[in-house]
Amino acid sequence: MTTTDTTTHIARPIQPRVLKELRTADDAGRPPAPVTDEEGSAPLRCCLRRSEPGERIALVSYAPLRRWAAETGADPGAYDEQGPVFIHAADCPGPADPAALPFTNAHRVLRRYSADGRILGGRLTDADFPSALTEAFADPEVAVVHVRAVEYGCFLYEVRRG
Repeated sequence: MTTTDTTTHIARPIQPRVLKELRTADDAGRPPAPVTDEEGSAPLRCCLRRSEPGERIALVSYAPLRRWAAETGADPGAYDEQGPVFIHAADCPGPADPAALPFTNAHRVLRRYSADGRILGGRLTDADFPSALTEAFADPEVAVVHVRAVEYGCFLYEVRRG
């Protein structure tokens, strides 16, 4: 969590109800194929940390904007997309520190969306991650921000207005 004078930014992991669905069939309709992660370091979207060697994980297709839109009544139109995310193959307790902003130790893209599901822009950021979030939410039209990896463009987590 990052707090500025008037704003709190909270990283939102994939919710337990959604994880249960994804562990049955992902957003592309495929069943997961759990594996034992021999090396570790996969970015887990269920608990917002890196996997440890020996953990059972699954790579599933996830449509974050579609699921947010279904919850809020927005229509993302062409911005509806799905992509690969790592999750634990079985239930996990979620983030150890729900107030932390994870995966901020590298270049990230912050993609901003309006309440009606349209993209409002993006920004490449690095070490000054909290300021980039504050800047994104300074625009009153921004309802949600997706944090994405630069290397593959993968969704890491969302941040909503606090």
